[in-house]
Amino acid sequence: MNLSPNRLVLLMHCPDQKGIIASVTEFIHQRNGNIIYIDQYVDRSQDAFFMRMVVEDSNKTIDFKTFKNDFVLELGAAFQLKCDFYQEERFPKMAVFVSKYDHCLYDILSQQRSGKLNCEIPFIISNHKDLEGIAKQFEIPFFHIPVSKENKKEAEEKQLEILKQYQVDFIVLARYMQIVSSKLIDLYPSKIINIHHSFLPAFPGAKPYHSAFNRGVKIIGATSHYVTEELDAGPIIEQDIVRVSHEHDVKDLINKGQDLERMVLLRGLKLHCDRKIMVYNNKTVVFN
Repeated sequence: MNLSPNRLVLLMHCPDQKGIIASVTEFIHQRNGNIIYIDQYVDRSQDAFFMRMVVEDSNKTIDFKTFKNDFVLELGAAFQLKCDFYQEERFPKMAVFVSKYDHCLYDILSQQRSGKLNCEIPFIISNHKDLEGIAKQFEIPFFHIPVSKENKKEAEEKQLEILKQYQVDFIVLARYMQIVSSKLIDLYPSKIINIHHSFLPAFPGAKPYHSAFNRGVKIIGATSHYVTEELDAGPIIEQDIVRVSHEHDVKDLINKGQDLERMVLLRGLKLHCDRKIMVYNNKTVVFN
């Protein structure tokens, strides 16, 4: 992704109506902005309009705060238009929550370090110490906060303190094997991303791959999604599958499943970091 210090990313939605694109493009033209990307989608069933736009300020004449205020005043009320504004070069801060599995964590950290995942990672939180060495390897602060039935509320308060201290924008549950509470979800609506395999609810429990193997499954899937209070039922960001056969043993299924999880989670994170997702009625609009 070619990042520029002079680009604004706009994500907007409103009831579908005539004149939206013309009015928005004219607004930008009047401020000497150059539109270098535009994509729009109309959900006919919801009568809703969605648009993503990247605006280049090649002459460095656009004041970001003034641009936002004028946009809301001139277009917000006229079209019931809701818009999120981002400066492209300002990466979001992403907190990483993990437990004991390391496959997603390694992928996230290596992709971020190589510049392929456009975010800052201020720290890693875990309810176990197993992955502390990886955090040290990547020189990222690691906070061990054990979680049990007895201390769950206290543990969450510690998590919230750290999130506030580092001014985190969103959270990734990189195989974090704890259910997050409604308090955390309410503070980060559509800003907590999780990954899970496709064996639920058919194969619940601690060994879903073993159960799936015993049933002779032919497809393994993975889903990255935003977290809501309903477990594993939030707006879906990205999904994929891999085929397996009778020739694969349980270890093969686990390896293929973990590979799929890390790839699907990473694709979801990249879409979020690049501001290409809009959440609407528990669904997502994902722009290319």
